[in-house]
Amino acid sequence: MTKDQIVYLVFGIVLVLALLLDLVILNKKDKITTMRQALIQTLFWVGLALSFGIFIYFEEGEKGPTMALEYISAYLMEWSLSVDNIFVFILIFTSFNVKEKHYGRVLLIGILMAIIFRALFITVGVALVDKFHWVLYLFGVFLVYTGYHMFTTNDDEAFEPHDSKVYKFLNKFLPLAPHDGDGKYVVRDAKGKPQYTTLFVVVVMLAAIDLVFALDSIPAVMGISREKLVIYTSNIFAVLGLRSLFFLLRGAVSKFDFLQQGIAIVLVFIGIKMLAEHWINEWIPSKGIQVTISLGMILLCIGGSIVYSIYHKKKYVPHDVDDNTL
Repeated sequence: MTKDQIVYLVFGIVLVLALLLDLVILNKKDKITTMRQALIQTLFWVGLALSFGIFIYFEEGEKGPTMALEYISAYLMEWSLSVDNIFVFILIFTSFNVKEKHYGRVLLIGILMAIIFRALFITVGVALVDKFHWVLYLFGVFLVYTGYHMFTTNDDEAFEPHDSKVYKFLNKFLPLAPHDGDGKYVVRDAKGKPQYTTLFVVVVMLAAIDLVFALDSIPAVMGISREKLVIYTSNIFAVLGLRSLFFLLRGAVSKFDFLQQGIAIVLVFIGIKMLAEHWINEWIPSKGIQVTISLGMILLCIGGSIVYSIYHKKKYVPHDVDDNTL
Protein backbone atom coordinates (compact mmCIF):
# COMPACT_ATOMS: atom_id res chain seq x y z
CA MET A 1 0.00 0.00 0.00
CA THR A 2 1.13 3.53 -0.75
CA LYS A 3 1.35 6.16 1.97
CA ASP A 4 -1.72 7.94 0.61
CA GLN A 5 -3.68 4.68 0.65
CA ILE A 6 -2.68 4.07 4.28
CA VAL A 7 -3.83 7.57 5.23
CA TYR A 8 -7.14 7.04 3.40
CA LEU A 9 -7.59 3.71 5.20
CA VAL A 10 -6.94 5.27 8.60
CA PHE A 11 -9.29 8.13 7.75
CA GLY A 12 -12.01 5.67 6.74
CA ILE A 13 -11.64 3.71 9.98
CA VAL A 14 -11.68 6.91 12.07
CA LEU A 15 -14.75 8.15 10.18
CA VAL A 16 -16.70 4.93 10.73
CA LEU A 17 -15.77 4.74 14.42
CA ALA A 18 -16.63 8.42 14.93
CA LEU A 19 -20.04 8.00 13.28
CA LEU A 20 -20.76 4.89 15.35
CA LEU A 21 -19.81 6.83 18.48
CA ASP A 22 -22.15 9.63 17.47
CA LEU A 23 -25.01 7.28 16.59
CA VAL A 24 -24.77 4.88 19.53
CA ILE A 25 -23.46 6.96 22.44
CA LEU A 26 -23.82 10.68 21.75
CA ASN A 27 -27.08 10.57 19.83
CA LYS A 28 -29.64 9.22 22.27
CA LYS A 29 -33.23 9.78 21.17
CA ASP A 30 -34.97 12.85 22.62
CA LYS A 31 -31.84 13.76 24.59
CA ILE A 32 -31.15 17.45 25.15
CA THR A 33 -27.47 18.36 24.82
CA THR A 34 -26.20 20.63 27.59
CA MET A 35 -23.58 23.34 27.11
CA ARG A 36 -21.02 21.26 29.02
CA GLN A 37 -21.65 18.21 26.82
CA ALA A 38 -21.44 20.39 23.71
CA LEU A 39 -18.08 21.79 24.84
CA ILE A 40 -16.69 18.30 25.51
CA GLN A 41 -17.95 16.99 22.16
CA THR A 42 -16.58 20.03 20.30
CA LEU A 43 -13.16 19.57 21.91
CA PHE A 44 -13.33 15.88 20.97
CA TRP A 45 -14.06 16.56 17.28
CA VAL A 46 -11.48 19.34 17.02
CA GLY A 47 -8.89 17.19 18.82
CA LEU A 48 -9.64 14.28 16.50
CA ALA A 49 -9.27 16.50 13.42
CA LEU A 50 -5.98 17.99 14.64
CA SER A 51 -4.67 14.53 15.57
CA PHE A 52 -5.32 13.42 12.01
CA GLY A 53 -3.27 16.39 10.82
CA ILE A 54 -0.38 15.19 13.01
CA PHE A 55 -0.80 11.72 11.52
CA ILE A 56 -0.51 13.20 8.02
CA TYR A 57 2.63 15.07 9.11
CA PHE A 58 4.46 11.88 10.06
CA GLU A 59 2.92 9.45 7.58
CA GLU A 60 3.40 11.38 4.32
CA GLY A 61 7.21 11.51 4.49
CA GLU A 62 8.90 14.50 2.87
CA LYS A 63 5.66 16.16 1.80
CA GLY A 64 4.11 15.50 5.23
CA PRO A 65 4.87 18.92 6.83
CA THR A 66 3.45 20.84 3.86
CA MET A 67 0.38 18.61 3.59
CA ALA A 68 -0.24 18.89 7.32
CA LEU A 69 -0.13 22.69 7.10
CA GLU A 70 -2.49 22.60 4.11
CA TYR A 71 -4.83 20.30 6.03
CA ILE A 72 -4.88 22.55 9.12
CA SER A 73 -5.46 25.64 6.95
CA ALA A 74 -8.28 23.96 5.03
CA TYR A 75 -9.85 22.62 8.23
CA LEU A 76 -9.80 26.06 9.87
CA MET A 77 -11.34 27.56 6.73
CA GLU A 78 -14.13 24.97 6.76
CA TRP A 79 -14.60 25.26 10.51
CA SER A 80 -15.08 29.03 10.34
CA LEU A 81 -17.52 28.66 7.45
CA SER A 82 -19.44 26.19 9.61
CA VAL A 83 -20.31 29.04 11.96
CA ASP A 84 -22.19 30.66 9.08
CA ASN A 85 -24.13 27.39 8.72
CA ILE A 86 -25.16 27.66 12.34
CA PHE A 87 -26.69 31.11 11.82
CA VAL A 88 -29.04 29.59 9.25
CA PHE A 89 -29.67 26.37 11.19
CA ILE A 90 -30.99 28.44 14.11
CA LEU A 91 -33.37 30.29 11.79
CA ILE A 92 -34.66 27.02 10.31
CA PHE A 93 -35.23 25.37 13.71
CA THR A 94 -37.01 28.47 14.98
CA SER A 95 -39.15 28.90 11.87
CA PHE A 96 -40.42 25.29 11.98
CA ASN A 97 -40.78 25.21 15.79
CA VAL A 98 -38.49 22.22 16.19
CA LYS A 99 -38.45 20.99 19.78
CA GLU A 100 -35.04 21.05 21.43
CA LYS A 101 -35.19 17.32 22.18
CA HIS A 102 -35.21 16.63 18.41
CA TYR A 103 -32.25 18.91 17.58
CA GLY A 104 -29.53 16.28 17.90
CA ARG A 105 -31.14 13.60 15.73
CA VAL A 106 -32.24 16.04 13.02
CA LEU A 107 -28.77 17.60 12.87
CA LEU A 108 -27.09 14.20 12.69
CA ILE A 109 -29.18 13.04 9.72
CA GLY A 110 -28.66 16.38 7.98
CA ILE A 111 -24.90 16.11 8.54
CA LEU A 112 -24.77 12.54 7.20
CA MET A 113 -26.54 13.73 4.05
CA ALA A 114 -24.13 16.67 3.84
CA ILE A 115 -21.10 14.31 4.01
CA ILE A 116 -22.45 12.26 1.08
CA PHE A 117 -23.25 15.33 -1.03
CA ARG A 118 -19.92 17.00 -0.26
CA ALA A 119 -18.03 13.86 -1.25
CA LEU A 120 -19.85 13.93 -4.59
CA PHE A 121 -19.19 17.67 -5.03
CA ILE A 122 -15.49 17.28 -4.24
CA THR A 123 -15.14 14.34 -6.63
CA VAL A 124 -16.71 16.33 -9.46
CA GLY A 125 -14.69 19.46 -8.65
CA VAL A 126 -11.36 17.61 -8.48
CA ALA A 127 -12.13 15.77 -11.74
CA LEU A 128 -12.92 19.06 -13.50
CA VAL A 129 -9.70 20.70 -12.29
CA ASP A 130 -7.63 17.64 -13.27
CA LYS A 131 -9.05 17.74 -16.79
CA PHE A 132 -9.49 21.48 -17.25
CA HIS A 133 -6.94 23.45 -15.21
CA TRP A 134 -8.55 26.75 -16.24
CA VAL A 135 -11.54 25.86 -14.05
CA LEU A 136 -9.39 27.00 -11.11
CA TYR A 137 -9.50 30.54 -12.48
CA LEU A 138 -13.30 30.37 -12.59
CA PHE A 139 -13.23 29.24 -8.97
CA GLY A 140 -10.93 32.16 -8.17
CA VAL A 141 -13.27 34.70 -9.78
CA PHE A 142 -16.23 33.09 -8.00
CA LEU A 143 -14.51 33.33 -4.60
CA VAL A 144 -13.56 37.00 -5.13
CA TYR A 145 -17.15 37.81 -6.12
CA THR A 146 -18.61 35.79 -3.25
CA GLY A 147 -16.25 37.36 -0.73
CA TYR A 148 -17.03 40.88 -1.96
CA HIS A 149 -20.78 40.18 -1.88
CA MET A 150 -20.50 38.67 1.61
CA PHE A 151 -18.49 41.65 2.89
CA THR A 152 -20.87 44.30 1.53
CA THR A 153 -24.22 42.52 1.88
CA ASN A 154 -26.92 44.19 3.95
CA ASP A 155 -28.14 41.96 6.78
CA ASP A 156 -31.40 43.84 7.25
CA GLU A 157 -33.44 41.56 4.97
CA ALA A 158 -34.06 38.42 6.99
CA PHE A 159 -33.95 34.94 5.49
CA GLU A 160 -37.33 33.26 5.89
CA PRO A 161 -37.16 29.44 5.52
CA HIS A 162 -40.85 29.18 4.54
CA ASP A 163 -40.20 31.48 1.57
CA SER A 164 -37.14 29.55 0.37
CA LYS A 165 -37.12 27.71 -2.95
CA VAL A 166 -36.43 24.39 -1.21
CA TYR A 167 -39.51 24.65 1.00
CA LYS A 168 -41.72 25.79 -1.89
CA PHE A 169 -40.52 22.81 -3.95
CA LEU A 170 -41.27 20.35 -1.14
CA ASN A 171 -44.63 21.94 -0.44
CA LYS A 172 -45.57 21.71 -4.14
CA PHE A 173 -44.69 18.06 -4.71
CA LEU A 174 -45.10 16.42 -1.28
CA PRO A 175 -48.01 16.23 1.17
CA LEU A 176 -46.62 18.04 4.22
CA ALA A 177 -47.97 17.70 7.75
CA PRO A 178 -48.00 20.90 9.87
CA HIS A 179 -46.41 19.15 12.88
CA ASP A 180 -43.33 17.12 13.87
CA GLY A 181 -45.14 13.77 14.16
CA ASP A 182 -43.80 13.43 17.70
CA GLY A 183 -40.32 12.82 16.35
CA LYS A 184 -41.31 10.95 13.17
CA TYR A 185 -40.40 11.98 9.65
CA VAL A 186 -43.37 10.36 7.92
CA VAL A 187 -46.88 9.89 9.34
CA ARG A 188 -50.19 8.71 7.85
CA ASP A 189 -53.41 10.70 7.68
CA ALA A 190 -56.92 9.41 8.37
CA LYS A 191 -57.04 7.80 4.91
CA GLY A 192 -53.72 6.01 5.43
CA LYS A 193 -51.80 8.21 2.99
CA PRO A 194 -48.24 9.28 3.94
CA GLN A 195 -47.51 12.82 5.03
CA TYR A 196 -44.07 14.31 5.60
CA THR A 197 -43.57 16.09 8.90
CA THR A 198 -41.76 19.33 9.67
CA LEU A 199 -38.75 17.29 10.86
CA PHE A 200 -38.45 15.77 7.37
CA VAL A 201 -38.60 19.26 5.84
CA VAL A 202 -35.94 20.54 8.26
CA VAL A 203 -33.56 17.66 7.46
CA VAL A 204 -33.87 18.34 3.73
CA MET A 205 -33.33 22.06 4.26
CA LEU A 206 -30.24 21.47 6.41
CA ALA A 207 -28.69 19.33 3.66
CA ALA A 208 -29.65 21.92 1.01
CA ILE A 209 -28.17 24.76 3.07
CA ASP A 210 -24.92 22.84 3.42
CA LEU A 211 -24.77 22.37 -0.35
CA VAL A 212 -25.11 26.14 -0.78
CA PHE A 213 -22.20 26.71 1.60
CA ALA A 214 -20.22 23.95 -0.13
CA LEU A 215 -20.26 26.06 -3.30
CA ASP A 216 -18.01 28.49 -1.42
CA SER A 217 -16.06 26.17 0.83
CA ILE A 218 -14.92 23.52 -1.65
CA PRO A 219 -13.38 26.02 -4.12
CA ALA A 220 -11.82 27.78 -1.13
CA VAL A 221 -10.17 24.56 0.04
CA MET A 222 -8.95 23.87 -3.50
CA GLY A 223 -7.33 27.30 -3.39
CA ILE A 224 -5.38 26.16 -0.32
CA SER A 225 -4.43 22.67 -1.51
CA ARG A 226 -4.70 20.50 -4.64
CA GLU A 227 -4.17 17.32 -2.66
CA LYS A 228 -7.34 15.22 -2.85
CA LEU A 229 -6.59 13.77 0.57
CA VAL A 230 -6.50 17.24 2.15
CA ILE A 231 -9.67 18.40 0.38
CA TYR A 232 -11.74 15.35 1.37
CA THR A 233 -10.57 14.97 4.95
CA SER A 234 -10.65 18.65 5.95
CA ASN A 235 -14.19 19.02 4.62
CA ILE A 236 -15.57 15.91 6.25
CA PHE A 237 -13.89 16.50 9.62
CA ALA A 238 -15.31 20.04 9.71
CA VAL A 239 -18.82 18.74 8.91
CA LEU A 240 -18.53 16.01 11.57
CA GLY A 241 -18.01 18.62 14.26
CA LEU A 242 -20.86 20.82 13.09
CA ARG A 243 -23.51 19.32 15.38
CA SER A 244 -21.60 19.84 18.63
CA LEU A 245 -20.53 23.29 17.42
CA PHE A 246 -24.20 24.16 16.91
CA PHE A 247 -25.07 23.29 20.53
CA LEU A 248 -22.00 25.15 21.79
CA LEU A 249 -22.53 28.37 19.83
CA ARG A 250 -26.30 28.64 19.39
CA GLY A 251 -26.57 30.97 22.37
CA ALA A 252 -23.52 33.05 21.50
CA VAL A 253 -23.55 32.98 17.70
CA SER A 254 -25.39 36.31 17.47
CA LYS A 255 -22.43 37.98 19.20
CA PHE A 256 -20.13 37.35 16.22
CA ASP A 257 -21.38 40.34 14.23
CA PHE A 258 -18.27 40.76 12.10
CA LEU A 259 -17.31 37.13 11.54
CA GLN A 260 -18.95 37.26 8.11
CA GLN A 261 -16.60 40.07 7.09
CA GLY A 262 -13.58 38.11 8.33
CA ILE A 263 -14.60 35.07 6.28
CA ALA A 264 -15.26 37.32 3.28
CA ILE A 265 -11.71 38.70 3.38
CA VAL A 266 -10.31 35.16 3.50
CA LEU A 267 -12.41 34.12 0.49
CA VAL A 268 -11.20 37.14 -1.50
CA PHE A 269 -7.60 36.41 -0.46
CA ILE A 270 -7.84 32.77 -1.60
CA GLY A 271 -9.59 33.78 -4.82
CA ILE A 272 -6.83 36.26 -5.68
CA LYS A 273 -4.25 33.61 -4.76
CA MET A 274 -5.83 31.21 -7.27
CA LEU A 275 -5.93 33.85 -10.01
CA ALA A 276 -2.30 34.90 -9.40
CA GLU A 277 -0.98 31.35 -8.95
CA HIS A 278 1.57 31.61 -11.79
CA TRP A 279 3.20 34.78 -10.45
CA ILE A 280 3.04 33.64 -6.82
CA ASN A 281 4.91 30.44 -7.72
CA GLU A 282 7.64 32.61 -9.30
CA TRP A 283 7.87 35.05 -6.40
CA ILE A 284 7.48 32.46 -3.61
CA PRO A 285 8.66 29.10 -5.00
CA SER A 286 8.46 27.37 -1.60
CA LYS A 287 5.09 25.65 -1.21
CA GLY A 288 5.62 25.52 2.56
CA ILE A 289 5.97 29.31 2.79
CA GLN A 290 2.86 29.80 0.64
CA VAL A 291 0.79 27.57 2.89
CA THR A 292 2.16 29.25 6.03
CA ILE A 293 1.11 32.65 4.68
CA SER A 294 -2.37 31.30 3.89
CA LEU A 295 -2.69 29.80 7.39
CA GLY A 296 -1.56 33.06 8.98
CA MET A 297 -4.09 35.03 6.91
CA ILE A 298 -6.93 32.70 7.94
CA LEU A 299 -6.02 32.91 11.62
CA LEU A 300 -5.62 36.69 11.47
CA CYS A 301 -8.93 37.37 9.69
CA ILE A 302 -11.09 34.87 11.57
CA GLY A 303 -9.56 35.54 14.96
CA GLY A 304 -9.50 39.28 14.37
CA SER A 305 -13.16 39.39 13.31
CA ILE A 306 -14.20 37.45 16.43
CA VAL A 307 -12.22 39.73 18.74
CA TYR A 308 -13.55 42.81 16.93
CA SER A 309 -17.11 41.45 17.28
CA ILE A 310 -16.71 41.12 21.03
CA TYR A 311 -15.82 44.79 21.48
CA HIS A 312 -17.94 46.35 18.73
CA LYS A 313 -21.63 45.67 18.26
CA LYS A 314 -23.61 46.44 15.10
CA LYS A 315 -26.79 48.45 15.43
CA TYR A 316 -28.89 45.53 14.18
CA VAL A 317 -29.01 41.93 15.40
CA PRO A 318 -30.18 39.58 12.59
CA HIS A 319 -27.71 37.52 10.61
CA ASP A 320 -29.08 36.40 7.31
CA VAL A 321 -28.38 34.70 4.03
CA ASP A 322 -29.41 35.68 0.55
CA ASP A 323 -32.83 34.10 0.01
CA ASN A 324 -32.06 33.70 -3.68
CA THR A 325 -29.54 30.98 -2.87
CA LEU A 326 -32.26 28.52 -1.88
